[in-house]
Formats: sequence, C-alpha cells, structure tokens
Amino acid sequence: MAYHKVNADQRTQGHSPYLDNDELQATALELEWDMEKELEEPGFDHFRLDRAVQHHLGNSQSPDLDLEPIQPSSSPKGRFQRLQEDPDYISHYTRQAPKSNRCRFSQILKVFCTALILFIFGIVIGYYARKKCPSPPTSQEPNNPHVYHEILKEIKAESIQQIYRHLLQFSREDDVDVAMKILLQWHSQGLEDVRLVNYSVLLDLPGSSSNTVTLKNNGECFYPSGQQCSRDPKTLHSQDLLYSYAAYSAKGTLEAELVDVQYGTMEDLIRIQAITNVTKKIALLKLGQSPLLYKLSLLEDAGFGGVLLYIDPCDLPKTTDLADKAFMVSLNSGGDPSTPGYASIDGSYRQNRLNLTTLLVQPISAVLARKLVSLPEDTVQKDRCIPLQLPATGKKIVSLNIQSVTTYKTISNVIGYLKGAVFPDRYVIIGSHHSSLNTYVGQGWASSTAVITALVQALTLKVKRGWRPDRTIIFCSWGGTAFGNIGSYEWAEDLKRVLQRNVVAYISLHNPVRGNSTLHPVASPSLQQLAAESQSFNCEEKTRCPGSNVSSVQIQGDSDYFINHLGVPATQFSYEDIKTSENSSFLSEALFPVHARKTEELDPTFSLHETIAKLTGQVTLKIASEPVLPFNALDIALEVQNSLKVGFSESLATVLLLLFLGDEVGIPQLLAVASRLRDTAELFQSDEMRPANDPKERAPLRVRMLNDVLQSLEKSFLVHRAPPGLYRNILYRLDERTSQFSVLLEALEHCKLHQSNETIQAALSEVLNTINSAQVYFKAGLDVFETTLAGKK
Repeated sequence: MAYHKVNADQRTQGHSPYLDNDELQATALELEWDMEKELEEPGFDHFRLDRAVQHHLGNSQSPDLDLEPIQPSSSPKGRFQRLQEDPDYISHYTRQAPKSNRCRFSQILKVFCTALILFIFGIVIGYYARKKCPSPPTSQEPNNPHVYHEILKEIKAESIQQIYRHLLQFSREDDVDVAMKILLQWHSQGLEDVRLVNYSVLLDLPGSSSNTVTLKNNGECFYPSGQQCSRDPKTLHSQDLLYSYAAYSAKGTLEAELVDVQYGTMEDLIRIQAITNVTKKIALLKLGQSPLLYKLSLLEDAGFGGVLLYIDPCDLPKTTDLADKAFMVSLNSGGDPSTPGYASIDGSYRQNRLNLTTLLVQPISAVLARKLVSLPEDTVQKDRCIPLQLPATGKKIVSLNIQSVTTYKTISNVIGYLKGAVFPDRYVIIGSHHSSLNTYVGQGWASSTAVITALVQALTLKVKRGWRPDRTIIFCSWGGTAFGNIGSYEWAEDLKRVLQRNVVAYISLHNPVRGNSTLHPVASPSLQQLAAESQSFNCEEKTRCPGSNVSSVQIQGDSDYFINHLGVPATQFSYEDIKTSENSSFLSEALFPVHARKTEELDPTFSLHETIAKLTGQVTLKIASEPVLPFNALDIALEVQNSLKVGFSESLATVLLLLFLGDEVGIPQLLAVASRLRDTAELFQSDEMRPANDPKERAPLRVRMLNDVLQSLEKSFLVHRAPPGLYRNILYRLDERTSQFSVLLEALEHCKLHQSNETIQAALSEVLNTINSAQVYFKAGLDVFETTLAGKK
C-alpha cells in the first residue's frame, strides 16, 4: 500500500476555490500527520512505500506515468515514510468547480456529519473490542529472569505426581496407544502442534519361554534370575524371566567351558589369553568400567562364543536390593538394525540382520553368578562386598540356551512444537521416553514423561498469556528406547538435513530419578557453565544447595544421535545413588524390573522430580530466549587442553609409550594446535561474545552471525569412526575417573594387546584433525566479523 501527497501549489486550474483557504490547508496537513502517527505502530517499524495506488475519477487517466523510484523522507512525528514534496509533480486528480456557495456548505455539512458518525461508531467498536479481547501482554525483555521465575513456579511436585500416577494407568502393551494418549495429554495442556510419528522397525523380542543356563557338572538348570528351572507355566511365562535377555544377541545353544574375564578390560584379556585358549568358550563378564558393546567387541575378536553378563554385588548401590534380579540389555548401537544409517520409511531397503553379534549373550543375576563361582553363602553374608571371582582350580562346563524372536513392530514418537517468535527456525529439543512394548523396563518412562509433561503445562500456560520463546522448543517422547534408542534415531535420520542446520541444543530427561542421594548434572563443555548457573538459580529458595559438579561424560539415552552424529550441545540432570565403587560406571546399561512403588519410595513427595523439572526448564528457557546463545567457547578449548595434558601424564606407561613413538605420531603438534585453539577461542569470546551480550552494543545482524557460529561449536569434534560403545564426539569422557579422550585411551589399550603403533597413530591423527578443524572454524568466524565490521566502517 502507498499514499500520494499532493502539494497545494501543484493544483490544476479545475480545483475548487475553497482549497485555496490557508486554514483548510493547515487542517489537512494536521490530519495527514495524525494519520501518520496512527500508522506508527510497532508492526509498521519497517513499513516501506510501494508504488503509489492511483485512484481515478471517471475515465480520466494520465498517459505519462512517473516510474522513477519514490524517495522517502521521515515524518517529524515518527518513522512512517511519506513521499517527498516534488515541485515537478503533476496531479492525476481532476475536480469540477463548485456550482454555488449553498452546494459548498452542503458538502461541508455532509463531510462533518459523516466524520462525526464514524467517530462515534469507532468509539463504540473500540469499547466492546477492548472489553471482549484480552489486553496485550506487558512487553518484557525476553531474557528477564522474572519471566523465567513466573514459568518455573507453575511446576509443582503435586502436579508431577498426579501426572505420573495417571500415566501408570495406561495399558502399555501397545506402544502406539501409549504415544497417542501422551499426544492427547499434551494437546489438552495447550500445545497446539503435536504430531505422532510412526516407524516400522525390527525388534528382538523374548521367545515363548525363558532362556536357561545349565551347569553340566551337576546337571542343575537355572533361569537367569537364579531360580531353578520349573515346568510350571506361570513361571515359564513370567514377564521378569522372559525379559531377562540381551536383545539382538545370537540365538541357539552353546556348551563350553566357563572363563572368568572379570570386567573384560585389556589387562584381563591379556592375562586370560596367556594361560588358556578362549576359542568358542563362554566368558563370565561383569558389567561396568567401560561400555558393554566395547567389551563384547573385544571378546568377539578374541574368539569367545558366549557371554554370561552380571553385576557384581560390590558395584550395586547399598540402597538397592537387586542381587536376585536378572536384567535386560540391548546390543544395538542405535536405530533400526535393518536400516543402518538411514530412516525406516516406506520403500527403504531392509537388511537381514537377525542378530548384531556372533556371541550368545545372556544377562544373569548376582545370585546365579555366586552359584557359578561356588562362593559359600556364609562368606557372602559376612562380607557382601567380596568381589566375585571364579576359582582357579576346576573347570566349569556350562550349557547356554538362548531363544528370542525378531519381528517388525511399529514404534511411535510424540513430537510437539512450541514455535519461537524471533528465530522459529532454531530448535531447542527436550527429550523423554515412554513405554517400549513390554512391562519389564520399570517405571522410569513414567518419571521421564511426567516431568516433560509438567514442563509442557508450565510453558503453554505462559503462552496463553501472550509470551513466546525466541526459539522453537520441540518436546519429544521417544519410543523404542530400550531396544537401542530406535525412535530418536529414526526421527533424526529422517530429518537429518533439517536438524543439522536448525538444532541448537538437546536437553535429556532420560530416567531423571534413578536414586535419591546425589544430583548428577552432565553437560557438554559449552553448556557446563549454564548448567552450573541453573543449579544456583534453582536452589536460591532451598536450604540445601548442591555443588556445581558438572562433568562431560557419556550418558545413556536418546541424546546419543544428537551428540554423536549431529554434534549438538547436550545436557541432562538426574538424581542417582552415591556410587559405592569406581567400577559402577555404565551400570545404567542394565534395565532392571523396577516396579511403580520403587519410584515412589525413592521420591515419595516428588520433590526430586520437581527439582529436575525446574533445572531442565531453567536451562531450556535460557537457551530458547537469550538473544545470544549461552554457550561458552573458551570452556571447550580449556577442556581439550586439559584432556591432552592430564591424559598424557596420567600414567607412567602412557608417557613411556608416547616417548617411544616420538614425533611420528605428532604429540608436539597436537599440543601446539590445542594451544592455538585456546588463543583463538579466548579472542572470539572477548571480542565477539562480550559486546553481543551488552544490549547497548548489540546489533541484530552480528547477533545472528554470532549465534550461527556458537551453534556449530561442537561439530568439529566428531571423529569419523569410534570403537563400539564409545562416543564419536571426543569432548565426552568415559567417566569421571578418566580425563583422556576415549578414542586415545582405547587406542593405547589396543596397542598393548596387539603390540602395534598403527592404532595409536591413527587415533592421534583423528584427534589432531578435529582440534585443528575447530581452530580453523573459530578463526573463520573471527575473519567474517572483521570483514563485516570493516565494511560498515
């Protein structure tokens, strides 16, 4: 829309005499400026004049059209643009001269009456419109902590408990039904854009009867829990027994000697292989210390035929009594096994992958493990923490029978969108998980879903009052998590190109309350500072404030694809029990049959759930609404430098090995490029991030450029290949005990076993290239800003 302004001096001769009246001219100008003032609303800040819309009277039309661009000038009462007065402008309007003074008076009276009626009519409409429509919300800074507090105070323990108990009433036999009920629940809370996304995937489910372990020495047959075999149909079809298995294990029967490999470390394998031939034998393996998939790959390479997997009682938290419980594990590294690396959509090629390993793997309880090692019961009662170990004398022959069924099933994801107001094309993802086709995996899914539903409730309540985050928040409830994070993998593979460009951060709610002793925050290096600040913010009103012990370690759950394939910064808050042993890491890979009452015993008032919800909400609001992403570039560089320096000096053996390899593997170059990365990150943070965080110096274009750089900080640290179970993102360590990069630690262990330098050289080269890539990325970002600034000057 555009407007033409006609100068009084440019009238044609046919204009009526009353237009020459100076008073009327002044009044017309004042009305024109008032019109411009009314148009000066927030939505008109960037209003631009288009080609003038010309109104013609009768059939009169000018043949000479002025197609030159219109030059705008600013109105003295605002930024509304108008046409400049041009002395050469020729009006296209023609009017006939008035016939008489009476006609002129009549016309003036008509105009006055029409204006008066319209004015009264406008007042009436405005009154009723204001009465019926809610007033617009008070404008506030999007990063105002008061807004965050208003949202978070709506999250209450009683509400989470109510949602939790409601979820437990769902029939959990069908994943699609559960997902649909969650979708309806989110929609009823006010989340308008909620979608159900289904995938047909290959699952490995239990057979019609339980797997068994038989001691050939005395002929005793046991179920995985340690119970003796029974022909009672109720026992045979017990859910706890049926789901005591390893999904995607090899199937069949194997009878062989039992070999105690303890935790399956490289030292354990070197020791075992020095004294016996392990080909086609059954390994007795403890869960813990390192990822299960990594240890199984070592055992498979060594030639073992089967594995009995258990958790040593010394590694179990004292607050739990799971010694007589078997458990479920998945041997799937992620996604639908029949479509590795691509989404399971209609028309996709399905690979025939009935099992993902040649090993027959069976989880067993600690009670059965004691029977296998023949540990006297009285010794166990006197000192529960005697580590289990197979006696050196006497062979144990074991028969292992594993029968599971692979079949295609539909798993469902619930995806809800809360659109951002400023950057709707940037996503902050919050992920939980729901039931996965069985009743065995306990109630962790209900805790996870209850917390994310409480967040949906609090945020949508504020949205109804006129607030919106700057960036889009995506709420995800994943299906198929217990079988290898299948739902999240398939969705992310389906939308990979979009997510690579748009995802800003992933916030995990995977099993938020696994204990009640310690708050365990995990965050990628760029988010560690934000996670620590959120803890301080949340505990201002509480008497006991947890320490800011934020670490970057491998975590379980559906954050895997986002961290390892997209390089997205991630964080997670959870409550756990105090660890009783340094070997207790990676115990969460085991899924125990924890019933509903266990969750309510851990957190009877649901205050821990409330804390997790508020911490998660605080981090989400910061990332979704701060003008500049609250990521710390320098912390990444410091983490890299510390991992190299501490890692290389952790043990004498490592130092000697590095000295032996010399400059061939590029140790000096590695430390040098890490130092350059720190210098560049420090310059980037001081020169670019500091002024951008000052509202007085903030320029929208530079903020968007800066956020684009910050969003991709961690993508440079993805290595091409990593051993099974280890993160491709080298910024994450195995656990709190280890400071080295996981790929370097594994390469050093591999070097000990195979007496070859090739693996360590390849790993060092991978790490060198990732660090150098990050340094180049920071430098390129600085160069772009310098060029932009120079262009403006």
